[in-house]
Amino acid sequence: MPSRTTRTPAAAAPDTRAPTVIADEVHVVYKVHGAGAKGGAAAALGRILSRRPVPAVREVHAVRGVSFTAYRGEAIGLIGTNGSGKSTLLKAIAGLQPVTRGTVYSHGQPSLLGVNAALMNDLTGERNVVLGGLAMGMSRRRIRERYEDIVDFSGINERQDFTSLPMRTYSSGMAARLRFSIAAAKDHDVLMIDEALATGDAAFQRRSQARIEELRERAGTVFLVSHGIGTVRATCDRAIWLESGVLRMDGPSAEVCDAYEAFSRATPKGRPGR
Repeated sequence: MPSRTTRTPAAAAPDTRAPTVIADEVHVVYKVHGAGAKGGAAAALGRILSRRPVPAVREVHAVRGVSFTAYRGEAIGLIGTNGSGKSTLLKAIAGLQPVTRGTVYSHGQPSLLGVNAALMNDLTGERNVVLGGLAMGMSRRRIRERYEDIVDFSGINERQDFTSLPMRTYSSGMAARLRFSIAAAKDHDVLMIDEALATGDAAFQRRSQARIEELRERAGTVFLVSHGIGTVRATCDRAIWLESGVLRMDGPSAEVCDAYEAFSRATPKGRPGR
């Protein structure tokens, strides 16, 4: 009688990747004051003069039990319809939005583009480059070394010398490009970008995507919030899809983007998915 050999299933290889952000059942609830008010400024003034009570406070459950782990070297796109909780989740990861329930663990200090670069409208572009660099922990010497690269990358001087002008004279696109350029001048453990690549021409977007690749190669993690699915496909290897604050899908960017586009086509315009 032939002998029988029992094969023990091979153990799964341990995951040796280094986590940079862990979100564990994260909930974010914030309050909107006067959510039921109508009539604009005139109605508000009337309520003050007549001493009528202020409309009730409404709670918004923006993020609902979201869990995921981000690893070093990943570029992760956050997608979803307007109001789905993408920007709120980034603020929670950066420590700028209190978490109502759950926990966020992070390696180092996550940097949220547009917040860490604390730019001031009344200062010139040149002074804001220095201020933004200092706000991110760069030394003055390092800022001087990177100054020309930051300005050239932003493209704000292509037509005239805007670095000598106050930031309030910049278009919103120019200001966003300068913020990205300052933030990208420093290597980050975790860099979060909220719609920055939606500004600028195709050349700037190519430069931005190349810089994100450099950040990943230097062992960082990049989160990108974008309504441009093409940008997420081109820039990110992984995507997280939020809808009404709920994590609908997490996986390879091509698969998640395909599923989101199919959902968007099937959902009537002006009516968010549930």
